[in-house]
Amino acid sequence: MKIRIDSIELNYEIVMPNGARHYDDADVVIIFLHEALGSIPQWKQFPKQLCNGLNLPGIIYDRQGHGHSDPFIKQRDANYLHTYALEELPLLVAKISNPNQKVLLLGHSDGGSIALLYAHQYPENIEGVITMAAHVINEPETIAGIEPAVKAYEKGKLDGLKKFHSEKTNDLFYAWADIWRDSSFLDWNITHEIGGHFPGLFIQGAEDQYGTERQLELIKEKHPNGTTCLTPNCGHHPHLQQSETILELIADWYSKG
Repeated sequence: MKIRIDSIELNYEIVMPNGARHYDDADVVIIFLHEALGSIPQWKQFPKQLCNGLNLPGIIYDRQGHGHSDPFIKQRDANYLHTYALEELPLLVAKISNPNQKVLLLGHSDGGSIALLYAHQYPENIEGVITMAAHVINEPETIAGIEPAVKAYEKGKLDGLKKFHSEKTNDLFYAWADIWRDSSFLDWNITHEIGGHFPGLFIQGAEDQYGTERQLELIKEKHPNGTTCLTPNCGHHPHLQQSETILELIADWYSKG
């Protein structure tokens, strides 16, 4: 489905838990925020599994420049995550969710950073925030992790991305890879722009090639009601690499909320 946000169209899907039919009846809706090179189908079965497990409806969408949403209309800059979090996402929430509904944000990687920025600005809308592999500073490990991805892409080893982003793939890939390695982004730090007293669950793989446990520590400092989890034997995609563990972790956390 498509929805118009200002001058762009975003592609989205509504995920209903088994047996539920009426999206507007729910008090809480999960909003899934994908990674830097992500899109709706790249979540695989995780959104449906989580919506079933929590008995909540969900919204998955492609951010501008991703998937089947409109392409970029301007070059990405060092504030691109703020643009997604404080311009695109609020307009989407206002259009697609019931004004009486709270949102449970679940963000992966870039999506996690977007969730933290949004929740700090709009705490009145927040039921809780779950992040996986979110980043709040640009670490040397982040930049080092991008280098092999660029080499792989240029050798055609990541051509599978074209299945999800079609003609937007090249622009999207270099928008991500270039900004994180740009001199304007070396000191990127959003720790002074996040935080709140809403419930939070902050997850990271112990073997994440794009960030260290320092990301979790910095996030926890700003969220006194948050819980952190460093997942063993797991890289940058906890929900795919340790799916069953992550689903159980979130269900347990939410039940105690």
